[in-house]
Amino acid sequence: MAVLVKIPTQLRAAAGGEAETSIDGTTVQEVLEGLVERHDELRERLYDDAGSLRRFVNVYVAGEDIRFLEGLATPVADGAELTILPAVAGG
Repeated sequence: MAVLVKIPTQLRAAAGGEAETSIDGTTVQEVLEGLVERHDELRERLYDDAGSLRRFVNVYVAGEDIRFLEGLATPVADGAELTILPAVAGG
């Protein structure tokens, strides 16, 4: 199942300059793993040393924050849109 992953400007250098890409997966975890397999440099930007999603990395499926759904186990439908949005300090 192909999922459209939107990559924010802050992470594009680590993703070969891509603004979006299509990754196969049925859960958020599978999609993110597919993304870091394709762009290994993203692994350290998205995950901490324990392999958990970093606190400041927000992930949305169809506009819904996965923290209020099923976390990384949140299912994604074919054609769904997954957005990665790191929190940015400043104003």
